[in-house]
Amino acid sequence: METTSRAVAQTPAAEDGPQVPSVRRTVDGYLEAPFPWYGLDEAFTGPRWLMQVGTAADGAVEHGSVGHGDEPSVRHETAGEDRGKFAVVVTVAANPVRRSPDGTGLLEATSVSSAAWLAGVGLLSFTWPGQMDHSLRDDWLDQQTETAWVLADDLSGPDWSTLSLPVDGVPTPFHYRESEFGWVLAGSTEGGVHLGAYGRGMSAYGLGFSAIKDIAEYA
Repeated sequence: METTSRAVAQTPAAEDGPQVPSVRRTVDGYLEAPFPWYGLDEAFTGPRWLMQVGTAADGAVEHGSVGHGDEPSVRHETAGEDRGKFAVVVTVAANPVRRSPDGTGLLEATSVSSAAWLAGVGLLSFTWPGQMDHSLRDDWLDQQTETAWVLADDLSGPDWSTLSLPVDGVPTPFHYRESEFGWVLAGSTEGGVHLGAYGRGMSAYGLGFSAIKDIAEYA
């Protein structure tokens, strides 16, 4: 799924300093989406924050993420250090294969695998091993990103289990997997979107999702 991200791309700060957003967080991109955004339901009472939206080749908003809990950091961490508790929800528009606006090609369809891949890559972006040499990090990320894609493309494989969680109050099946970096899950909703989620330090088993009534509450 070829998309570009905008609005809240995050960049690492100094290795021992806090992470800062590269641009001011804004709801503008989220408001352009023709589909509902999802986040954790009202049972979650902690902080909520915007992350980023992604667009398809035709410029339409196709997916985006919102965060819950402690904002994750990619600064160097020592063994046993508390890395915070967070859960990120990824909403992906359920789009079929369609022609590009200029008629020269086709835009890829989105699926549960799209949500699983975006969630897997999202988790990796905040969990690379802090002790890793900078010269090796890009190779590690490339390798792990490819692994995330392979896993997302085989949701019926042995690396995934099934987990039922409420979406707008309706029990919904999700594909779920755990790794040393955290957990990832993905499924579909009756609201015309696919959902992905990832996190660490916060159990996925007690989560529930619901459509966000006012995305500005995350700003």
